[in-house]
Amino acid sequence: LDMVGPHHMLTSLMGAKVHLVAKTRDPVQSDTGLAVVPSMTFDECPSHLDIVCVPGGSQGTLAAMQDDATMLFLKDRGSRAKYVTSVCTGSLLLGAAGLLEGYEATSHWATKALLPIFGATPAEGRVVVDRNRITGGGVTAGIDFGLTMVGHLRDRQYAEGVQLIAEYDPKPPYSAGTPQRAPAEVRMLIEGMFTDFVADAEKAGRTAFARFGRR
Repeated sequence: LDMVGPHHMLTSLMGAKVHLVAKTRDPVQSDTGLAVVPSMTFDECPSHLDIVCVPGGSQGTLAAMQDDATMLFLKDRGSRAKYVTSVCTGSLLLGAAGLLEGYEATSHWATKALLPIFGATPAEGRVVVDRNRITGGGVTAGIDFGLTMVGHLRDRQYAEGVQLIAEYDPKPPYSAGTPQRAPAEVRMLIEGMFTDFVADAEKAGRTAFARFGRR
C-alpha cells in the first residue's frame, strides 16, 4: 500500500508518466506477498525526474540499504529530482542516500526516531513538507501523500476531483491508528514486534549513510 496508494493518485495526473523502477524487470514481491512488475530498470530510467518516490517495507527496506545499485541510483536521481519523496520506511532509504540531511521528515511511527541518524529532523504529521522533500508516515499515509502531491502539481480543485473519484473519505472502524490513540496494551504489543526490525534498520542505516550519504 506504500506504493499502490501514491501510484493511484499520481496516475490520476492527466499527461503524467509514472514509472515503476527496479534493478531488473523481474517481479518484485512485497512483504505481503503481492508481486509488482517494474516498468523499467535503473538503467532505463530517465536521468531527470519530476518526482522520486520511495515506498517503504520491512526486510525489503533493509535489503535495499545494503544494495549498492539501489543506493547509487537513488542518490543520483534524487540529486536532480524536483521532488524527493517517500512513504513509511522509504524515508530511511532517502536518509541513507544523504537526501534528507537538514530537512524535516517523517516515517512509520516505529522508525521515525531513526531519522536523526541521517541528519534529518523528525516532524509530526501524516505528510511532512519541507521545501521539495515530502515524506509520508506509515502505510496508509501514502494515500494522503499522493493526494498532497496532486494538489502541489495541479491545484486544490483538481486534487478534490481526484479525491472524489477515489471516494476517499476514511472512517475506520477502530480508533487505534496512531501510538497516541491506540490502547496501551495494543501499542506495547506492536512495539515489541518491531524491536528487532528497528535495531536492524539502525545498523543498516548507519552503515549505508556512512557509505552513500556523505557528500
